[in-house]
This record gives sequence, C-alpha cells and structure tokens, in this order.
Amino acid sequence: MTDLNAHVPPYKHNPSAWSQRIPICLLAFVAAAISTHLSMYQWGLIESSWDPVFGEGSNHVLKSDTAKKMYGILGIHDAALGVIAYLGDAILGFAGSPRRWQYRPWLVILFGIDVIPLGIVSVILVLCQAFIVGDWCFLCLVTALISLILVYWAWDEVRASLMYLKLVWTQNHDRRLLWRAFWGYRDEAFERAAETLLAREEA
Repeated sequence: MTDLNAHVPPYKHNPSAWSQRIPICLLAFVAAAISTHLSMYQWGLIESSWDPVFGEGSNHVLKSDTAKKMYGILGIHDAALGVIAYLGDAILGFAGSPRRWQYRPWLVILFGIDVIPLGIVSVILVLCQAFIVGDWCFLCLVTALISLILVYWAWDEVRASLMYLKLVWTQNHDRRLLWRAFWGYRDEAFERAAETLLAREEA
C-alpha cells in the first residue's frame, strides 16, 4: 500500500505533508489580510494605512508615482494584486493529498508558479521603496518577508515534483508518458519512477 507520508530524499520529510502545507496556507492568509488593508487605502476606502514604525511613510509609498505607474500598467493596484496572489497561495496549498508531489505535479508546479514569482516581485518592490520612492512601508515589508518565507517553505515540494517528472522522462523517454505523469495519471512506469526517487539516499 502506498505510504502517502513517505519522506522524499534528499529531504528527511515529506514536502507535501499537511504539517508542511498548513503553515504556508495560514501565513498566506495573513499576508492576504494585510494586503487587503493596503489595497483599501490605495482604492481610497480608508483615509490612512496603519504604520507603527514609519508613520506617513506607508501612505507615501502606496500613493507614490511608482505605485501609480504600476497601476497604469497593470490596471490594478499592486496591493490588490497581492491579495489575489496570496489567496491563490492559500487555496493551492490546501488542495491535494500528502502525496501530491507525485499524484498532482501540475498542482504543485502551479503552486510554485504562484509562490516563487511573488517572492521575487516582493523583493523588487522593497528595492523600489529604497532607491526610487525614498520612503518605507512597514506592512509592505512584512508581506515581503512573508513572501520570502513562503518561497523557502514551498521550494522543497516543487523540487520533489520536478525530480519525479525528470525520473519519468529519464526512465522512459516518452513525451506522452511525461505529459500523463504531469497531470497525475496512474501507471506502472510512474510508480517505478516514484519508488526510484524514494529509494535515494538522504542528504
């Protein structure tokens, strides 16, 4: 019988385990709530954003020329985009079984596509605060930190799925099988690839 919670070398844990994913989801919900507050200020629904450290700095950042240019390009405020992305992190994090790195690679990779670029964008926005805007936004820094933590926590699961798909390809060299493995179909070839991965030595 398949052990859904088997650890995946080179890790000493299962990167798809609920103990790994629930903290990611909860932290993503926190970031979404913070981004909602920042978005409300950018949309003019509240008079000021909360900032216990930089005072009016947050308001200056959120209504800066840089923020307005981003709105002009994207058609949506960056904080509102953050709400959507963080909620996506949470929803994708909750979906699937503790062995979704094998049974739902498409879901894990989609999760990674949502989490990892968001972390990169957060770093870019922090750099914009430092070198372009010249002011700091406390809650923006908090969400940027959360984004980096999410990247750190999510990467091992994304890597596990990619290693599994690579083994499917290496053992079979069949694009059709690789495509079916990506979408989570069951096949003896896929089980063989998974068992090869699980049999590897831990780092």
